[in-house]
Amino acid sequence: MTEHRPLDPPASTTIATIANDVGVSVATVSKVLNGRGDVAPDTRARVEASLDRHRYQRRTRRPSAGGGRIDLVFHEFDTGWAMEILRGVEAVTTAAGVGLSVAQLDGAHRPPARWLDAILADRPLGVVFVLSNLAEAQRQHLRRQGIPFVVVDTDSATSASVPTVGSNNWNGGLLAARHLLDLGHQRIAIISGPPDVLCSRARAAGFQSAHEEAGIEVDRELIRYGSFSAGAGHAHGLELLRRPSRPTAIFAGSDIQAMGVLRAARQCGLRVPEDLSVIGYDNLPVSAWTDPALTTINQPLRDMAAIATQMLLDLTRGNEPATSRIDLVTELVVRESTAPPPSRTDPARTCAELPPLS
Repeated sequence: MTEHRPLDPPASTTIATIANDVGVSVATVSKVLNGRGDVAPDTRARVEASLDRHRYQRRTRRPSAGGGRIDLVFHEFDTGWAMEILRGVEAVTTAAGVGLSVAQLDGAHRPPARWLDAILADRPLGVVFVLSNLAEAQRQHLRRQGIPFVVVDTDSATSASVPTVGSNNWNGGLLAARHLLDLGHQRIAIISGPPDVLCSRARAAGFQSAHEEAGIEVDRELIRYGSFSAGAGHAHGLELLRRPSRPTAIFAGSDIQAMGVLRAARQCGLRVPEDLSVIGYDNLPVSAWTDPALTTINQPLRDMAAIATQMLLDLTRGNEPATSRIDLVTELVVRESTAPPPSRTDPARTCAELPPLS
């Protein structure tokens, strides 16, 4: 039995090397590399195993100062959050004279196989993924094609082998809770994002740490997880505010979610911030125009997107990044939606005492 050992260095491996190793034609190896469907499954598997063993990778194309196109792939494209990312990417591609194509995955965090086939057929310079990532086999396939990729990801859990730009979510949750605790709030609710997204859990962990720091126990009944949408903020907000002992402050997982909380408060006849303090996350431009203007955590989305795009363009020119992970700082932005809780002489009103607005 022949022992297969990886060749060193990987650059010495050619398509002919792979074909000789597997015992197939150069044309067959080329078909596998290009994602063609007219290769028998067992042959494809043996070719791909050999490509992995030999660490085969196409040479990265080195574009001139301009030209070519990159693909920007969102997990979902339906909020001002996505627009901030798009603006950051577009600023860099426009300056570089590079085209931009935008796609979205209907809320999925991993592209389907048919998407990969389309990418291989179109041959972009590279791909920026937003809140989405690839399975390891998909990563290897793009690498073999010499198509670099970078992830803009707020969850800080991407593989070390994938260049990623994110932000410090734990610190964001800490800052939000500290602000409310410093104002004197003790019954603080949190509505975070989906529980299977690490950024949601990281913000909740920072929120918990701020309470531990202050020596105040978090009421587990005041913790909610859901989508980052206004609808989720509204539904969870109503549920929290209709509790017999409602929170005096709510930390929402996004500015859009916080807008749903503001609506829930209005429907309950509660004043913000006199009866209820609300803080959001992201610092979208619209957060300064809500009524009242929203206190929030600034997540530098445009900068995250711009840095990721520049990192990708560097990769297309064969320049490896100095680090595979960049996390930008999150900061508190205080506006009008947070204030001290009602005093003992002016007790907080509950939602149940007032009829909802029609």
